[in-house]
Amino acid sequence: MKYIFETRMEVRDYECDIEGIVNNANYVHYCEHTRHLFLQQCGLSFADMHAKGVDAVVARMSLQYKVPLRPDDVFISRLALTKDGIKYVFHQDLYRAVDEKLCFRAQIELVCLVNGRLGRSEDYDQAFSQLLAP
Repeated sequence: MKYIFETRMEVRDYECDIEGIVNNANYVHYCEHTRHLFLQQCGLSFADMHAKGVDAVVARMSLQYKVPLRPDDVFISRLALTKDGIKYVFHQDLYRAVDEKLCFRAQIELVCLVNGRLGRSEDYDQAFSQLLAP
């Protein structure tokens, strides 16, 4: 899978549990933040799209926890994108920066609600047209 976007982040102490590792829910937050940055780069704004009556919502997630992240770890969040029918499938991987160890892998499916009904979004299709993996 060819990544089309990446960003660096750092684990903050408050994201960790008593075991000294990142709490499992925070990995999903990291992925969501990465998708938001990616959408901004593509010229898409959730607020603007919502005002048009188009809402991209998560339909399904498949998560794999590999190597735990710990306080102060810097990591790289990488994203690839495919499309399956009306679903946009985000393939997201988190790598620890110091050694490139895969820490987390997710496949997150988004669909668009257009005026409250499941449908296609011309705006999303156009923004992603040159970026979709074959």
